[in-house]
Amino acid sequence: MDARNSEKGFLVSGSSGLVGTALTASLTSGGHRVCRLVRESSRPAGADGSTSVPWNPGEGQLDPESVSGFGAVVHLGGAGIADRRWTPERKRGIRDSRVVSTELLARTLAETRRPPAVLVCASAIGYYGDRGDMLLDEGTAAGSGFLADVGRAWEAAARPAVEAGIRVVHLRIGIVLTPAGGALARMLTPFRMGVGGPLGSGRQYWSWIALGDLLDAVQYAAATESLVGPVNAVAPGSVRNADFSATLGRVLRRPAVLRVPAFAIRLLLGEMGQELLLTSARVRPARLVESGFEYQHEDLESALRHVLGRELETPL
Repeated sequence: MDARNSEKGFLVSGSSGLVGTALTASLTSGGHRVCRLVRESSRPAGADGSTSVPWNPGEGQLDPESVSGFGAVVHLGGAGIADRRWTPERKRGIRDSRVVSTELLARTLAETRRPPAVLVCASAIGYYGDRGDMLLDEGTAAGSGFLADVGRAWEAAARPAVEAGIRVVHLRIGIVLTPAGGALARMLTPFRMGVGGPLGSGRQYWSWIALGDLLDAVQYAAATESLVGPVNAVAPGSVRNADFSATLGRVLRRPAVLRVPAFAIRLLLGEMGQELLLTSARVRPARLVESGFEYQHEDLESALRHVLGRELETPL
C-alpha cells in the first residue's frame, strides 16, 4: 500500500477475535488509523485509538457510506470451527458466518463512492481438503469435505468486490501458533502434563504459521500490489503431526509419546475431529515466498520457542 492509501487507514472486521485483536494492536502501534466493523452501535475511539462502525451481516445491514474511503479492508470474521461438535445447525453457522458476511461486505464495498484499494479476506487451508503427502500451492484445486466446501463458497462470496475493480486477496491461513488460543492453546495442557503425543497415525501434514508472521502477512498482502487471489498464509516448513508433537514436547521438556487413536478422535469429536486433526494438508506458501515476503520463523521449533517464551539460551 502506498503512503496515500496507508494514510486512509484500515477497516477491520473480526477485530475481537484471536487474530483480529492482535492485528488491531499491531496496526495501531505501527501508526495506522484503524476502524473496526462491530455488531453494535458506533462508539468513540478506544484506548488504542481505533474507532468503530456497526454492521449486522445476518440482517444484511451495512451502510455504504460508513465503509467509504479506507485504504484497505481486512475481513477476519467467522464463527469458531472448533468451539463445539459439528451438528447440522453448527455447520450452517460456520458456513453462513463466513459466506454471508463476506458477500455483504464485498457488495457494499463495490457500491461505495470511495472503495478501498484492497480487500484482504481470510480463508483457510481447509480449502484443500485431505490430500495426503501431495504438495499443495495456490494453483491446486479445492478438495472435498465440509471445510473445503466452505472455503470455495467463502472465497466466491468476494466476487462483487473483484468485479468492482478492488484487488482481493484470499489469505488461506494454516494453524496459527499462539498460546492465546486456537490449536496450540488446546494442546498445551496435556503436553505440559506429559500426556501429549501424535494424533491418529501422526503421518498427516500440519501446515502452521506463527502469529507474528501472520500479522506481517496480512499487512504485506495489503501493501503488495502483485498479490491477487489466493495466498497461502503458512510457514514454508509443513511437518507431520508426529514431528509437530515431538517438537512441542521437546520445547516443553515433556514426553510426547502417548498416541491418541484415530477411532477415539472420531468417536469423541466426529466429523470435526476428522477434518481438523486427522486431515493432511502439506501446503506451500508459493506466492508469499516468490513475492519476497520475509518470515520471522520458518522453523517449527524456533516458532514454538518464541511464542511460548522458551528460547534457547545463547552461550556467553
